[in-house]
Amino acid sequence: MTEARIARIVTLFEQLTPADIDRLGEFYTADARFKDPFNEVQGVPAIQRVFRHMYASLHEPRFIVRDVIVQGEQCFLSWDFVFRFKRFNGELQTVRGGSQLQLDPIGLITLHRDYWDAAEELYEKLPLIGGLMRWLKKRANS
Repeated sequence: MTEARIARIVTLFEQLTPADIDRLGEFYTADARFKDPFNEVQGVPAIQRVFRHMYASLHEPRFIVRDVIVQGEQCFLSWDFVFRFKRFNGELQTVRGGSQLQLDPIGLITLHRDYWDAAEELYEKLPLIGGLMRWLKKRANS
């Protein structure tokens, strides 16, 4: 896999805007699969819905890619996802995670699977649920 194809994908994620969602077909195959802790979808229109929901639910969401590992037709990106909740206090939040990408021979994404800990990285930051999640975590560790 050429570095230019991977750089193109990294640039997409780091510079993604709502206007770019209509262009995801330039980066994903028509039948690409996407999975994260909340979604499991197939096809570009379904993947576009996931990203549209992200922009509808959050203020200023953006990805900062930290590491890129490429082996053959696979790529793994570690990233920070930075955003503000629209419904809560508006403080800047960061979720740390990674994406496994399987690419076709021309560099289009056929599989995009995000890995991150929803309990630690998201639920613990919510006003009401966060206290309960932190308490549960403390109890499980004692």
